[in-house]
Amino acid sequence: MLGTRTLPALLRSAAERFGDHPAYVEEGRTLSYAGLLERVEATAAAYVDAGVRAGDRVVLWGPNSTAWAIAALAVSYAGGVLVPVNSRYVGPEVADVVARTHAALVVLHDGFLGRDQRRELADAGTKPPVVDLHEVTDLDRLDHRPGDRDFPQPGPDDVADILFTSGTTGRSKGAMSAHRQTIGVADAWATLGGVTAEDRYLVVNPFFHSFGYKIGIVVGLLTGATLYPVPVFDVEATMRLIESERITLLPGAPTIYQSLLAAPGRADHDLSSLRLAVTGAAVVPVVLIERMRQELGIDHVVTAFGMTEAVVVTMCREDDSAETVATTCGRAIPGMETRIGDEGELLVRGDHVMLGYLDDPAATAAAIDADGWLHTGDVGTLDEAGNLTITDRLKDMYISGGFNVYPAEVEQVLARMDGVADVAVVGVPDDRLGEVGTAYVVASAGSTTEADVLAFARERLANFKVPRHVEVVDALPRNLSGKVLKTELRKRWT
Repeated sequence: MLGTRTLPALLRSAAERFGDHPAYVEEGRTLSYAGLLERVEATAAAYVDAGVRAGDRVVLWGPNSTAWAIAALAVSYAGGVLVPVNSRYVGPEVADVVARTHAALVVLHDGFLGRDQRRELADAGTKPPVVDLHEVTDLDRLDHRPGDRDFPQPGPDDVADILFTSGTTGRSKGAMSAHRQTIGVADAWATLGGVTAEDRYLVVNPFFHSFGYKIGIVVGLLTGATLYPVPVFDVEATMRLIESERITLLPGAPTIYQSLLAAPGRADHDLSSLRLAVTGAAVVPVVLIERMRQELGIDHVVTAFGMTEAVVVTMCREDDSAETVATTCGRAIPGMETRIGDEGELLVRGDHVMLGYLDDPAATAAAIDADGWLHTGDVGTLDEAGNLTITDRLKDMYISGGFNVYPAEVEQVLARMDGVADVAVVGVPDDRLGEVGTAYVVASAGSTTEADVLAFARERLANFKVPRHVEVVDALPRNLSGKVLKTELRKRWT
């Protein structure tokens, strides 16, 4: 299948290979692989009519849905470059991405969670045309039909997608991947997981994230698996869906499985169809792996390590012990290699490392050295078998509910608040989300309160970035060079 090295070619191949086999099932509606191609072609034509040309960037803003998958694949089909953004972002955050990518079009799910996304973008001063996700993917509303035009054909080395991640400087960076890389990493993951057309894949991981998009949508095109998109995780609805649809694949952050194990009505549902769970993005207790196998009855539970700049680096194998799965992130996948560098930093190299950061050669050079090693900023060890264990972070990033949060980005926002003289944000342990943010604020005015800070943050940041705790302090601990001693701040929660 890796002869099919572009997403449009892969989609056409999937339609030919899998035909009427279900590609997506959502709220009782089924779309076949042949139907998926038809919808994508029509949507791509609508993009072209809206002004999208080869190489143009298209920002996609919305939660998991069949329409999201159609809209995303249509970007590549029209010759464009996909730029997904977090569905929980607020208008100014999306507008920043739109401006920095010089996007030709914004596709959004207006009204998600009761919000007016179109108005949010307008208020933020977004310039390019904006279209609604469901309107532009609804075949009955479109004038175009398959085969009524030719589209630009991207090459395997052309940029397929730009996924934004934040850096410790607080400025987000767009990681660019080629078509061959997006397809190659999905193929490696699917092969190690033994994914086939018989699998029914419940996609809780967000499509806007590399795990949901590449290890969800693209894995489906490669294998013919049937995808069930979930826009918002609800434990009871998830258990009903697993039982009624006989779901076999359920990758996700540890919080997903912890919620299932803690659900009061779990005994009332048959979850025995689950065969494969892939988790990561946080420390995974050994007992969680054991309970997933014993109490949820999942045949194969594995952990993996990846990042936006290299979607999957290491992954456990199906025959690894519970302790290996829980205490390591597995071994390098085919096409990737790992080593430990200075200060114990994990370095990775291989086929799936990003092309570079959008319009930021300095940041690219700082991340990828002359020998092609990506410096991850994570401190780790490798055992004799090559299994990776992450022991610390060179950077301050923490993971809340499976999402990366970069304190510097949050600090920059809070520092603009009237009444805040100084601020430091650290991740602290949380039973449900793994880690949450705590903001230590030095007030310039005595009236600044925790409620004030939280209200300010909620207006300007996605909810997973908003600190859960705020403590007003007289001063931040600093070393002689003036650097905040965040280790001292974290100790207050140990």
